[in-house]
Amino acid sequence: MLAPLPVLLPLLGAACTLLVGRHPGVQRLVSLAVLTAVLAVSVALLLQADADGATSVAVGGWPVPLGIVLVVDRLSALMLVVASTVALGVLVFAVGQGSADGDEEGPVSIFHPTFLVLIAGVSNAFLAGDLFNLYVGFEILLMASYVLLTLGGSAPRVRAGITYVVVSLTSSLIFLAAIALVYAATGTVTMAQLANRLGDLPEGTQVLLQSMLLIAFSIKAAVFPLSAWLPDSYPTAPAPVTAVFAGLLTKVGVYAIIRTQTLLFPGGALDDLLMWAGLATMVMGILGAVAQTDIRRMLSFTLVSHIGYMVFGIALGTAAGLAGAIFYVAHHIAIQTTLFLVAGLVERQGGSTSVDRLGGLAKRSPLLAFLFFVPAMNLAGIPPLSGFIGKLGLLEAGVADGSPLALTLVAGGVVTSLLTLLAVARVWTRAFWRPPTQEPAADTAAAAASDAGGRA
Repeated sequence: MLAPLPVLLPLLGAACTLLVGRHPGVQRLVSLAVLTAVLAVSVALLLQADADGATSVAVGGWPVPLGIVLVVDRLSALMLVVASTVALGVLVFAVGQGSADGDEEGPVSIFHPTFLVLIAGVSNAFLAGDLFNLYVGFEILLMASYVLLTLGGSAPRVRAGITYVVVSLTSSLIFLAAIALVYAATGTVTMAQLANRLGDLPEGTQVLLQSMLLIAFSIKAAVFPLSAWLPDSYPTAPAPVTAVFAGLLTKVGVYAIIRTQTLLFPGGALDDLLMWAGLATMVMGILGAVAQTDIRRMLSFTLVSHIGYMVFGIALGTAAGLAGAIFYVAHHIAIQTTLFLVAGLVERQGGSTSVDRLGGLAKRSPLLAFLFFVPAMNLAGIPPLSGFIGKLGLLEAGVADGSPLALTLVAGGVVTSLLTLLAVARVWTRAFWRPPTQEPAADTAAAAASDAGGRA
């Protein structure tokens, strides 16, 4: 009976925060209390799933396939725990930021109800036992994300919001069309029934349905070549919003891909295509990250790049590969969220997120330097941090597979990890270690003048 609570509590909390919109202090207390309760319920569900196995709840007592079915297994419960933990941490950061700014730059009154609706959508997506309820979860979190992305109404945020809305609607239309085709072919959208019925369809029909679902989920997960929208959309939002987007929203897409590949289409018809997509995502994303001078844009490209590791593990189709992918999803949610929050602190401390305008942050704020250094090294996969463990598990699974394509992805994963280290090391040396008196813009101008004089 606890299964509906991760969805219901945030929705009820959102309604309460709307009613007390003129009392920011009460809004904060309600939001913090609701997310704390969601975290407690999620932990209870994880313990229950670990002890008793998977359970399902037919909401309202409606039988399958008419009713809404919520399914709690170890994977969905784990994702709930990680998501609620990150959401609570981001909310604490947002509240602390508002208090430090005297509420002038803090979250506006609409932030709290919208944030809670976002978490309700994420929870619903993780618990969904049928494709249409998964679609509803996506739409709930996307509607909330539209509002959060454009908070403040500045021109860059509105432009980024338009791109995000267009891409999200395209993905949703493809997903909805896929659901209609699945129902027409099988007579159900319940995942447990689909697992038994999809295998009886002609092979061409199965490939078509699988392709449509994977395209829709790959757009949401920012898998290359469907990832170009992300680096232009995320960096414009406020730090707490960017952090929760980077940590959670793309991982909901990855979660949906896991369900599609393991439960609905376990035959592996598109595994090779997914592996190529994973390799391209890793390499193209990290090449974009290395070329950036803005911390948020660099982190946005690394976000895209490291989705490739998760796709790699899923595409392997083995227990070791899937275990590595799930571990890496949980690790990446926490690390990427932390780095985007730290980027927000860097902007407050240094006045910018461009490394060309920063310097001496390690001396001015050793704690901030530590908060960046540890998750940055984790993202790069330095032992013995969790990033190293996750990458090692994925690389071992690739080596165990032994196919030329899998070994190519192993090599791509190693190169991506090294380039990730290069990208974060550049930020560290230029923003934290470089003396604050150094003027990089002046140095660049002087070098350009020198080159011009030499050519003359």
